[in-house]
Amino acid sequence: MGIWSKKSLARLQDEDSAGHEMHRTLNGLQLTLLGIGAIIGAGIFVVTGTAAAQHAGPAIVLSFVLAGLGCLFAGLCYAEFASMIPVAGSAYTYGYATLGELVAWIIGWDLMLEYLFASSAVAVGWSGYLTAFLRDYVGVVIPAALANAPFETAPGSLIPHATGAIINLPAVLLVGVLTVLLVVGMRESARVNNIIVFLKIGIVLLVIIFGAFHIEQANWTPFIPPNTGRYGEFGWSGILAGAGVIFFAYIGFDAVSTAAQETKNPSKDLPTGILGSLIVCTVLYVLMAGVMTGLAPYSTLDVPEPVYVAISKGGPSLAWLRPIVGLGAIAGLASVVLVMLMGQPRIFFAMSRDGLLPPFFGRIHPRYRTPYVSTIITGVVSMVVAGLFPIGLLGHLVSIGTLFAFVVVCAGILVLRYRRPDLPRPFRTPFVPLVPILGILCCGALMLGLGLETWLRLIIWLGLGLAIYFGYGRKHSRVAQAEAQAGSEAS
Repeated sequence: MGIWSKKSLARLQDEDSAGHEMHRTLNGLQLTLLGIGAIIGAGIFVVTGTAAAQHAGPAIVLSFVLAGLGCLFAGLCYAEFASMIPVAGSAYTYGYATLGELVAWIIGWDLMLEYLFASSAVAVGWSGYLTAFLRDYVGVVIPAALANAPFETAPGSLIPHATGAIINLPAVLLVGVLTVLLVVGMRESARVNNIIVFLKIGIVLLVIIFGAFHIEQANWTPFIPPNTGRYGEFGWSGILAGAGVIFFAYIGFDAVSTAAQETKNPSKDLPTGILGSLIVCTVLYVLMAGVMTGLAPYSTLDVPEPVYVAISKGGPSLAWLRPIVGLGAIAGLASVVLVMLMGQPRIFFAMSRDGLLPPFFGRIHPRYRTPYVSTIITGVVSMVVAGLFPIGLLGHLVSIGTLFAFVVVCAGILVLRYRRPDLPRPFRTPFVPLVPILGILCCGALMLGLGLETWLRLIIWLGLGLAIYFGYGRKHSRVAQAEAQAGSEAS
């Protein structure tokens, strides 16, 4: 089969039952909270303002609905795969079982882009809120040179240029602390995440409920600002572009599927966690976006802390919310970084187990039973990226990587339903082939709205990944080695 070799479901299930890897400690509720922990964060506290100001205006609400629909179609496909193949690796593993090794590698490499840059992007947003909170309520001023990215890119430009800053130090420190927490253990990380999730959902509800009484309807007029002449700046093309920009905030349910081998009853709990977190977060996103653009003119929200700005525009009667929102954003964004840093090492773990990456990526800590080497590597790379680059550049890369993975998962459901209709499916994606096809079309359309420079960066990243695959992964693939041995025995 060569580069199109597939990993059988029987082999995947045998690996899952080997019993020598990670502790199974998570249930359906914890997985749902894990997904919410990843989803509720940057989308509300950071990216909503940028997407509204630069792309969709008040119609950012429609962007969230469009992105949510794409996620729903993809989430239903994820849920079927997760119930059938409850092992670590997420879309990488699903692709290996249905579309072949080369496609699986491309997805796995793409997921590295998704998780590495997602954790870095959200850490940058967290730094903005922390800096503002310390300045306004503690009296501590972090110098701009130590709280901003030293590199940024102009719209339409592929090459970053220097800003004069030195490093985004708060973002670097956050990633370092959370990396240590993840090495210590999944159960401890989940407990911290659960506490933060309840806190930030409460704060989001406070802003929605109290902010709704101070909405100025004039801020919603026109609801869809006219197109400026550039693609993706207002008008319907702006709604599409806005949906693509904020899409990376939805990847929490993908992170749920990466925790399959730490789940007590994966065939039942994974679909619950994936769909439950997606539904809850979509409703909160739409309500929050509507309140924010109703409180403040959308053009004023293109700042690192847009919720602060929206509350300030609501008048003195909402002033009490500002410090609460600051604390909620600081805690909430930290939980997003935690879940993103959790997802990447488990992708490394799955690829290393298959021989496509060196064995040290799959090492499990003898005491904590976590993939500690890949967790440390992920943390170090994320610290470097968070310290050097702005959230706009990172967010676009995460969005296109996420959308590409979703397209492949939806295609995988179509392939597997055709080739193996007999397989037991604890959860079945409804209305096949309609739902997978709609998922492919929605996610593909959102990818088109992300700009040429983002596509070029994706192509460069994938080119580097293919070089590594053909230089190392293909030669060390355990599936390929097993096929070669079987062929020699048959001859």
